Amino acid sequence: MSLTAAVDADRLCVAKVLAGDAAAFEEIVRRWQTPIVNLAWRFFRDRDRAEEIAPDVFLRAWRALPQWRGDSAFSTWLFALAVNVCRSELRRRPVLAIPLGGLPSAGADHSRSGDERDEILRRAVLTLPEKYRDAIVLFYFHDKDIGDAARTLGLPEGTVKARLSRARELLRKKLTSQWEAFR
Repeated sequence: MSLTAAVDADRLCVAKVLAGDAAAFEEIVRRWQTPIVNLAWRFFRDRDRAEEIAPDVFLRAWRALPQWRGDSAFSTWLFALAVNVCRSELRRRPVLAIPLGGLPSAGADHSRSGDERDEILRRAVLTLPEKYRDAIVLFYFHDKDIGDAARTLGLPEGTVKARLSRARELLRKKLTSQWEAFR
């Protein structure tokens, strides 16, 4: 399905739901469940927890659907809602991150696999302050461009760029001994 067709399909489904056709919401859930679970997984790094969060996202979307103004893509609105649900859940039950001081130095062992280096980086991202972590997760792990990430977070593009830059700097500092393995 092309991007334009997907946007049109979302708008049509929302219009049907708002007109009283509750069954049309099932199509929204079918279309967006996997992307929402994937987004939540990027926050929690736990598939079960991500799958537990998805129904909460859709329940909140159902309740808030009349507030969607249609001035952005439905997916942008839905992802912003999902990010907020994930943030709330993280405040309620934080992810247990391994302190970076307890990680073995990647610089001392160049035989680390890409998966091991990726996991060290993901854990370091989880230690970032929320505003930087959210920008990193959307931009790098969920492949949103600056504009989409900004709309999802409800921020100006310049703010997202600044947060990404600051987040990268914080990661460089946190991973001083490990950073060479990631270049």
